[in-house]
Parts: sequence; structure tokens; C-alpha cells
Amino acid sequence: MKRTLATTGRVLAQMRHDPRTIALMLIVPSLLIGLIAWIFTDTPAFSRIGPAMIALFPFVVMFLVTSIATLRERRSGTLERLLSMPLAKGEFIFGYALAFTLVAIFQTMIAVNFAIWVCGLEIEGSFWLLFAVAALDALLGISLGLMASAFARTEFQVVQFMPALVIPQFLLAGIILPREQLPGVLEAIGDWLPLSHAIDALSDVAAGTVDSATAGSMLVIASWITAALLVGSLTLRRRTA
Repeated sequence: MKRTLATTGRVLAQMRHDPRTIALMLIVPSLLIGLIAWIFTDTPAFSRIGPAMIALFPFVVMFLVTSIATLRERRSGTLERLLSMPLAKGEFIFGYALAFTLVAIFQTMIAVNFAIWVCGLEIEGSFWLLFAVAALDALLGISLGLMASAFARTEFQVVQFMPALVIPQFLLAGIILPREQLPGVLEAIGDWLPLSHAIDALSDVAAGTVDSATAGSMLVIASWITAALLVGSLTLRRRTA
């Protein structure tokens, strides 16, 4: 546990000296949510898709930043030096996950407050439950980013994981077309993807219709997070060839 926390502290110290990355993580999701709200000014569309945007943009940003930052640790040889000491791969992965989770909490708080108080998104349910689901969604992006970095060799390959891990979830999550209107096979696939459950849970909270299905969606997201972190810790290489 001490080595995991030490890794977390080192990552946070590195981020403190990279204001552009901090701005990307904390500000960009809110700006994108604001752009969507602006596009749909004077229409009821933002009330419908606003919760989905709270799920989508932090998820994508945390996926990219986490995967690239972790890959750079490996390419620079930092990971190889760290693992030559008594630091297990799992401790490295979970230390990184904890560091970016702390950032994601601030990111989520900014994005949720911006969507509600600036963009006018109406929330019928609990603000704190909305925040909790949104933070869980950002952690999902972190965990999938860590997993992707374990397989990628270059930053370009990390970006190539976007079409494989992110875009299909966006297409099948019900943002463009409700999942029940998709072809049967695509609907079944979409029902198993974690971003779909994040959007469902956020939409339930926003509409004030929280029920057992909402809890089930959060459980699915948590399961994906756990699985992604485990896969990432088991497949992480010391150095990129």
C-alpha cells in the first residue's frame, strides 16, 4: 500500500509541473459540454443528451491522458527502473489509477456544476448521486486507458485504440439512436458496453427515476473498471521495444 501511495504522489507531482495537461483534464470536458449546450440553445435537446455528454467527454479525455502518460513512463525507461525495485506491476497500475482518480474527482465536480449552473441542465434527482456516477464514469476512462497503454507501443497506437474501445461505445450507447431501436445484435452489444450503463445511470439520476436498474448499471461499470485494471496490471511490459 505504501508503494502504491508513493506512486500516486509521484504522478501527482509530475502533473503539477504540466499545466497544459491539467487544463486539458479539468477544463476541456466542461468547454465541450458548453459547446453542445450552445448548439442546442432554445431547444429541449440538451435536457435529453446533457447527461450523456457528462458521461462522454470526461471519459474520452481521461482515457487519452491516462493511456499516453502511462505509455511515456514505459518508453522513457521509468517503469523499468521502478520495477527493478520492490514495486509490483499491480502497485504501479493502481498507483496511477488513484492519482488520476483524484484528478477525475475535480474534473467531474467542475463538469457537473458547469452543466447545471452555466448550461442550465435540469436535474430532478440527487446532485451527489449524479456526481458519484459521473466520477465512476471518469474512472472507467482511466482504467481503460491504463489497459490500452499496456498493449500500445507508441502514442499513435494509443490513439488508434480510440476506434476500438471508445467510438463503438459512443455509437451503441443510445446517444445517436435509442438502443432499443438498433438492430437486435447491436442492441445486445450496446447493453454490455460500460459507457451505455454510465449514460443510462446519469440519465436516470437527471430524470429522478433512480431504481434497481440504476444500481445495476453502476455495478456493471465497477466490474469493467476492476477487469480493466487487472488486465492492465497483468499485461504491462517493463519497456516498449
